[in-house]
Amino acid sequence: MQEARPCKYVWRARLVRVLRSLMKKLLLLPLLLSLLASVRAENAAAGTDKILAAVRAADDARVVATVAGDRALMNAIYSDDLRYAHSTGQVDGKAAFIAPLAEKRAFYVAIDYKQRDFVPLAPTIVLMGGRGLFTVGPEGQRQVIDLQFLAVWREEQGGWRMVAWQSNHPPAPAAK
Repeated sequence: MQEARPCKYVWRARLVRVLRSLMKKLLLLPLLLSLLASVRAENAAAGTDKILAAVRAADDARVVATVAGDRALMNAIYSDDLRYAHSTGQVDGKAAFIAPLAEKRAFYVAIDYKQRDFVPLAPTIVLMGGRGLFTVGPEGQRQVIDLQFLAVWREEQGGWRMVAWQSNHPPAPAAK
């Protein structure tokens, strides 16, 4: 007849089996974490691409609305919190910026971007920076102004709206 093992040896054997099982699973953990990180990065990149495409489309719509002087479209694309700092230093809120364009007292005839870059800061905030040629003024008094700019776009109520704009004249080229 076989002698029964004391209880402590049964627990020890079970503990060894559990620890071996855990060790096997833990060896797979780095692989699983790596796979998860890879999937997350791909999803994040796809999400960022969608966001940047949406902001680019919103800015394209803003240019069309601004050049047309379309009050309804400008009201839809500019945030109620808009702070628009012109290259002259004048700063307007939304109503003060839109009114002269809609009433044809100010004119943007064309906006020709030479550079336009987008940088997501957060899921609902995107910076847009670049340089462009801005054709402004009424017929007979038109000027083409070379400007650098920085804009802030914010997702509001399911759409992207411009919340801030600041532009300035680029520095003159250095003398040789």
